[in-house]
Amino acid sequence: MDTPAPSAPETPVEDLSFEAALKELERIVGRLESGDATLDESIRLYERGDRLRARCAERLDAAQARIEAIWLDADGKPAGTRPFAAG
Repeated sequence: MDTPAPSAPETPVEDLSFEAALKELERIVGRLESGDATLDESIRLYERGDRLRARCAERLDAAQARIEAIWLDADGKPAGTRPFAAG
């Protein structure tokens, strides 16, 4: 049985952009679905994937909180905000 080559050090999840975290999460899911990983590797991948999923959810929640529609008063000046309604 071949021993997997050592991989490059992983970037800390909190340092990844949303896009990089999502891309890595997709790679991990593919690796887990392939069934080629050892049990120990699968556990490590699952744990990293869970941290990546949480990071992506956190980034999406933060982005949604920042996206707001601005109400304008009769003079065209911002009068308040309301939550962004997608869709």
